[in-house]
Amino acid sequence: MRMAGLLLALNRLFKKCYHIFMIIDDEKLQRTLEKAKSHTDSEVTDILNKAKKLKGISLQEAAVLLNITDEKLLQQLFDAARYVKEAIYGNRIVLFAPLYISNICTNECVYCAFRRSNTALKRHASTREEIHQEVTALLQQGHKRILMVAGEAYPGGGLQYVYDSIKAIYETRWNGQNIRRVNVNIAPLVKEEFEELKKCGIGTYQLFQETYHKETYEKLHLAGAKKDYQFRLDAMDRALQAGINDVGIGPLLGLYDYKYEVLATLEHSAYLDKTYGVGPHTISIPRIEPAEGSDFSLHPPYQLTDTDFKKVVAVIRLAVPYTGIILSTRESPAMRNACLELGVSQISAASRVNPGGYSYDKQNGSQFTLTDERTLAEVIDAVVDAKHMPSFCTGCYRLGRVGKDFMDMAKPGLIKKHCLPNAMFTFAEYLEDFAPAPLKAKGYALIESTTKENFQEGTPIRKMIDENLSKIKSGKRDLYF
Repeated sequence: MRMAGLLLALNRLFKKCYHIFMIIDDEKLQRTLEKAKSHTDSEVTDILNKAKKLKGISLQEAAVLLNITDEKLLQQLFDAARYVKEAIYGNRIVLFAPLYISNICTNECVYCAFRRSNTALKRHASTREEIHQEVTALLQQGHKRILMVAGEAYPGGGLQYVYDSIKAIYETRWNGQNIRRVNVNIAPLVKEEFEELKKCGIGTYQLFQETYHKETYEKLHLAGAKKDYQFRLDAMDRALQAGINDVGIGPLLGLYDYKYEVLATLEHSAYLDKTYGVGPHTISIPRIEPAEGSDFSLHPPYQLTDTDFKKVVAVIRLAVPYTGIILSTRESPAMRNACLELGVSQISAASRVNPGGYSYDKQNGSQFTLTDERTLAEVIDAVVDAKHMPSFCTGCYRLGRVGKDFMDMAKPGLIKKHCLPNAMFTFAEYLEDFAPAPLKAKGYALIESTTKENFQEGTPIRKMIDENLSKIKSGKRDLYF
């Protein structure tokens, strides 16, 4: 029996070590980056031409593009990213808001204001009634999609607080409005907990590795459950095994070399795709911003230039063309507007990153400093001016077009014909219910031109679009197909 137990333990250890090697092979990534430093202009051109076929590019090819410094080649990279983004997503941009329900945390992450040793931070966990207040404030702006975020500790010590908070979000109503999809960014769970989370009706489960470079990770995470690099890295395996259809990954750019982080993110994505038949639904690309009480956040060791950051967006778009790219209000309005052209498909708007920030207590401690503080209407106005279609759509979630089913439609290009009309329907709802007159006029002009450019008059889909837009103007809501 003792021998059997020893063999079982050794087998588990072997699997764990092999698992680490499979996902993130540090030596391989470093070799890939070193090799990519030497490349020719024609090699770059060949990679960009390959990327335009919408099948992705290899890790080595991504590394070459990350090493571009020549301005002419950079412009070609950006042009290719714009081409791929337009081919797959069209001009639509999905909008959402983060909802921080708690800033209580037991971890010690040197870059984060929520870390447990930051005694100056005002802590709070929202009650059910306070969550109703926050959601009502978001509904009054016009939001339909929420990313629920919490520090990695919960009142009462259990996940019931998380489950109850999701329920509170969904059950909130204001003037006939409600939140249609809650995505979740919380601490990694064990498989059984993920199964319970799925029962709450969430959309995407999102978790950032922060840095994929293990040595750096261990230096920056000093205490708490988050100190376990491997448990965090394996979270997406457990989530997918538990039946959660869509997951979102990403690094916190600025903690380590951005080129390494991008390659590691792509490795993680490829591993998930190979293992489970579907890669991440989204990749987020937050860039470190100053955080209250964190000297480290004021002087991050691997700061990216704006050009480097745009390069990150473009390379990810070419490497994983069917994966959504999320950009937060950490970035300035100018940078966010620029990145819409380079491959970003989802943006937060009018964000607050502290519990109570939308309504009942705007003084609770925030996780980091916001750079884009525009209202939702102001963000939408800029999106429309850039000829992009604002979208609050949640149709795919509710019709089961998620996970592998979503990718099976996206890869042949079929998802675009669903997403663009649904985007227009949700935008028309916003225009009817919330938009000031000048934005309403501009918005409907964009819907009209987009419809004419993409859907031939007299076809069944064009007829359906025209009918649904007419119904929305007459008071119908929540139409999708």
